[in-house]
Amino acid sequence: MRVSRRAERIEPFYVMEVAKAAGQLAREVAHSDRPMVFLNIGEPDFTAPPLVQEAAIRAVRDGATQYTQATGLQELRERISGWYMQRFGVQVPARRIVVTAGASAALQLACLALVEAGDEILMPDPSYPCNRHFVSAAEGQAVLVPTTAAERFQLSAAKVEEHWNARTRGVLLASPSNPTGTSIAPDELRRIHSFVSAKGGITLLDEIYLGLSHDDTYGQTALAIDDQVISINSFSKYFNMTGWRLGWLVVPDALVPVVEKLAQNLFICPSTVAQHAALACFDAESIAEYERRRAEFKARRDWFIPELNAMGLTVPVMPDGAFYAWADCSQACARLGIKDSWDFAFEVMQRAHVAVTPGRDFGTAQTANFIRFSTASSMAHLQDAAARLRSLLAQAG
Repeated sequence: MRVSRRAERIEPFYVMEVAKAAGQLAREVAHSDRPMVFLNIGEPDFTAPPLVQEAAIRAVRDGATQYTQATGLQELRERISGWYMQRFGVQVPARRIVVTAGASAALQLACLALVEAGDEILMPDPSYPCNRHFVSAAEGQAVLVPTTAAERFQLSAAKVEEHWNARTRGVLLASPSNPTGTSIAPDELRRIHSFVSAKGGITLLDEIYLGLSHDDTYGQTALAIDDQVISINSFSKYFNMTGWRLGWLVVPDALVPVVEKLAQNLFICPSTVAQHAALACFDAESIAEYERRRAEFKARRDWFIPELNAMGLTVPVMPDGAFYAWADCSQACARLGIKDSWDFAFEVMQRAHVAVTPGRDFGTAQTANFIRFSTASSMAHLQDAAARLRSLLAQAG
């Protein structure tokens, strides 16, 4: 059977390949004295809080399960609008908010609406792999621009200008970022958007970890800059609703009917039950719980990253958000006599029963030297994993 070139351009999602191998080994060692500790997947160990669960049950019981508008429940769009004002002091009208089937659908809709065949979209290297594949699926080309720790692994206005050419359509950034957990300084983001706008380009910003910012210096939405910025967000991370597949997109007024038309044809609407459940995310009791959990994520970061640094798995930039540690494992690889982070991931999986994610997914610049740890697991799991890694590296001398 002939497969489309579009499908062939999409690289494997190595995060999931490693996860499959870890899952298989986990089954084999499940009853041993060292069951697998998973620090590889970016999924909160918290689930939806009680009010959200109760709202979902109520929606099913009351028969609120039929199609909604393609742009989502009006009440939910208004709740999201209110959250922007309450949390960030930014007015984002509900009419500009499109509820989507997860941030993945939001990214796909944005790319299909704005990217033509052959258009280039600038992205930092490293960055989340699926983002570049959304560009590719829209017949565009993601251009990965190498970044450094001194740049917080983020694009700068100078680098955007340096790499801009006649084919460049815009930028796709993430703040905070996966895999680094770092954000773009607000002034730098303004400079990037100013340059892109002057070129008639688009600024797409993945803000799915914005609610999990730990530093007020960075914890502001890009929507405060300009109503032409396009923001992608999600109920998965801060709101702990990963499997519910619900997100949203904030677009300029002129783009709403375009995105709505695409959503009608591609998705009909997001999950109705998930939308009704998400209304309860914004109740005061739920927000208080989310803030408690945010503090817990910060506590995990503050404990785990010094542990990594002490054993030579150096995190060159302290993440200011999300729940990741982007650690340089090159010294550890040398001690273990292995080649790169891909081999390191399988070495620690087999010998320490700790699942981590190699840098291969996230770019090509220096990613063979880096490993991504997820600190979304419990403190007990992080402490167990750190002890096992210390022991493994101590044996290597």
